[in-house]
Amino acid sequence: MTPDRIAAVIDFLALADRLKHVERRGRTVGPDGAARQENSAEHCWNVALVALLLHGEVADPPELGHVLAMIAAHDLVEVEAGDTFAYDEAHVLTQAEREKAAADVVFARLPPDLGARMRALWEEFEEGETAAARFAMACDRAQGFLQGVIGTGHWRAEGVSEPQTYGRMDPARKVAPVFEALIATLYERARAGGMFAEPRP
Repeated sequence: MTPDRIAAVIDFLALADRLKHVERRGRTVGPDGAARQENSAEHCWNVALVALLLHGEVADPPELGHVLAMIAAHDLVEVEAGDTFAYDEAHVLTQAEREKAAADVVFARLPPDLGARMRALWEEFEEGETAAARFAMACDRAQGFLQGVIGTGHWRAEGVSEPQTYGRMDPARKVAPVFEALIATLYERARAGGMFAEPRP
């Protein structure tokens, strides 16, 4: 690596470090019982762990290294665009436009070849057309739902009812039977814990 290339990589990693300061709506509970907001870097690590644990549970699994690379890249745009809460309908409407503009900024910080590689991983995840992308998406959505259950639940406070979650979770459930089983179990726990808001009339 040339000095300029090393410097660009360091600068990009410093930019990516800001992901640790992008808060999500999901909450995490410490061993002392105190809760705080999860951040996007923690989310990405947990999605990678889901992928590692479930990869061997699916028929014809995608190449794991590629899946993990997509997971590492998939939320980098949030250092510029911020996190979009899945059930904030108004914010979701502008998400694609905001994140594309953020991608233009974020990936341009790298040398062109590395920037193109990272952007391609992000785009593959967003497009969801490959088996690897669908598996990564299912891990991502399963983690977000899991965090809602183990993080003391935030859906009731946010006014999110169970039926509102189906549009987000159903595509993940269809990726493989293990996701159906995992997510069905999480729904059972969420219902038992009274974690959902009442459906709107």
